[in-house]
Amino acid sequence: MLREPGGVTSELLRVRSSGPVCSVTMARADARNAFNAELIAELHRTFDALAADEQVRVVVLSGEGKVFSAGADINWMRASLDLSEADNVEDARRLSRMYRAIDSLPKVVIGRIHGAALGGGSGLVAVCDVAIAARGTIFGFTETKLGIMPAVISPFVLRKIGVSHVRALALTAERFDAERALAIGLVHEVAGEDQLDAAVERVVSEALSAAPSGVAATKALFARVAEMPHDDTLDVTARAIARQRTSADGQAGLRAFLERRNAPWVPEVRKAP
Repeated sequence: MLREPGGVTSELLRVRSSGPVCSVTMARADARNAFNAELIAELHRTFDALAADEQVRVVVLSGEGKVFSAGADINWMRASLDLSEADNVEDARRLSRMYRAIDSLPKVVIGRIHGAALGGGSGLVAVCDVAIAARGTIFGFTETKLGIMPAVISPFVLRKIGVSHVRALALTAERFDAERALAIGLVHEVAGEDQLDAAVERVVSEALSAAPSGVAATKALFARVAEMPHDDTLDVTARAIARQRTSADGQAGLRAFLERRNAPWVPEVRKAP
């Protein structure tokens, strides 16, 4: 699916691969790229497919139009009024599985954030490995203003920015700017609107210098170690580095470093998708 000439375009997503880089763009600009059941399912399906695509090493997640994502679609929220509690549980589980598919992708996910990332849109920012925001972007965990709560995104946001910042921002539902998002660690870089693509491309190039198996193993290890008591990490981390040192990528990378040459996975020339 991801390797068709010119990429894949639907009413919801535009997916385009160029060599090891895949661009995934939410294409509901008229709805400010807000989530509905269909977009949630399409994002989940797409990231599951990307996880299995050995050619893709970096994914750039973005949104068409004026904003990255305004969170939940108003019609989707309206429909939830008529759902039973059990149906609401299943609806929320589908959303959570989508976030988990992005969060656990064994490749580098770079968020290109602009305009606004509100509610579930800020949750998407939280599951990106690297998030780069345009100056002037507005963020917010705005669910409590609607009488609901940022429940599904809470595991990802708490891990990303910590309990103190989440409490201050989610309980007040205050909107905040890109500079504050940078200060609390929700995003990693702020760039001018005209420099956003260049900043993303720079990080993409850096990510491509990392070994594919090293990225996947490191991401999985961090997720595991983050949930472990400190004393339990000694054996897990020792075995992890031993496996990677003796892997094909580990052997090739160390030899390339010692011989002062590029590792075999480093591309010489790459065109942006």
